[in-house]
Amino acid sequence: MTPAPYRVLTQHALTGEWLAHALPVGGLEYGDELNGPGSLSGTLSPRLISQSPTLLDPGTTCIYIEVDEQIRWGGLVWDVRPQGNSFTIEAASWSSYLMKRFDLDGQFGGRGPWTYADRCQVIRDAWAYAQSVADGSLGVVVDPTVSTSTVGTPAERFNSNWWDGKPLGDIIDELVSAEASPDYTCTTTWDTSRTTPVRRIKLGWPRLGARRNDINFSTGVNIITDPEVPFSGDDYAQVVIGLGDGDGSQRKRQISAIRNGRLRLEHVEDFPQVKTNDVLAPLTAAEQSRRMVLGSVDQITIRNTSAAPFGSWQVGDDVYTRVHDAWTDYVGWRRITGWTIRPDAEGGPQAVIDLKPADAYKYGGV
Repeated sequence: MTPAPYRVLTQHALTGEWLAHALPVGGLEYGDELNGPGSLSGTLSPRLISQSPTLLDPGTTCIYIEVDEQIRWGGLVWDVRPQGNSFTIEAASWSSYLMKRFDLDGQFGGRGPWTYADRCQVIRDAWAYAQSVADGSLGVVVDPTVSTSTVGTPAERFNSNWWDGKPLGDIIDELVSAEASPDYTCTTTWDTSRTTPVRRIKLGWPRLGARRNDINFSTGVNIITDPEVPFSGDDYAQVVIGLGDGDGSQRKRQISAIRNGRLRLEHVEDFPQVKTNDVLAPLTAAEQSRRMVLGSVDQITIRNTSAAPFGSWQVGDDVYTRVHDAWTDYVGWRRITGWTIRPDAEGGPQAVIDLKPADAYKYGGV
């Protein structure tokens, strides 16, 4: 199969000036991530960069991947460096920007504190604050999604204090890390005129993605390597101790445990942002359920075929997966939590798909 046509574009983040329309990037890898920015990496000729150093100015250059005239990925260049006879690039999508922004005014410039606030709205407040400051706007649009997952009570309001020194990105990570919290991912598309990229934070409630009956991942069809399936006693535990906010004997603690005829193994999991036991308990139970599994198909590598064409699935989707090899015989639903496209892989384009058990998530109407 011949590689799908693609091109790499770069743009100044503030002015919108196009810097390159077909950057010759080699060894390209890019992809999305659930509740994270995803990443891009590749290499360039040092001679090209030495002649045009403004093509990739780290921290202020946007980079995009266009396939078949559709933008499939967009983000900010963060690191460029010479390495031997090549020049390496590393980038991450839009939510990575908030790891370099802080709440200098407190409460996102007066938008907080929050009581029984929709987590989706607090995420929008964080982006609104970040992009209201001079030279701080990426033009990112955050979905208007509404959820019933809330933060803050009259007794313990949700605060963002300037003296905490937390990146805004860390605060958003806290908002999406609780059990039954909204999901997000970063997306980029052309506008209707195909002249301006639309940078978007896609919010999902009760979750992103859908159960997909139209595509599948299968050994001998589109899965091209035998996946590693780890069986690790180091990761296994029937007893999980969840520790939340507080110090000493005042620290919040929940224990989730069962007996199952195996030697007792315990694990301590820190949830430092969790202030109440009613939130800590389901987080601890979910971690215990995850650690009860020995052997899991967590990553596969696929080719671009009609069984699951590249671009047909998205982060959050559940895809029926069949893995059959000398060591593994697995059939079931797996949820996509991330993916990396390698368009120039030997033998044709490849996608590395990160997976988790689909039944670990709640389904809205599915």
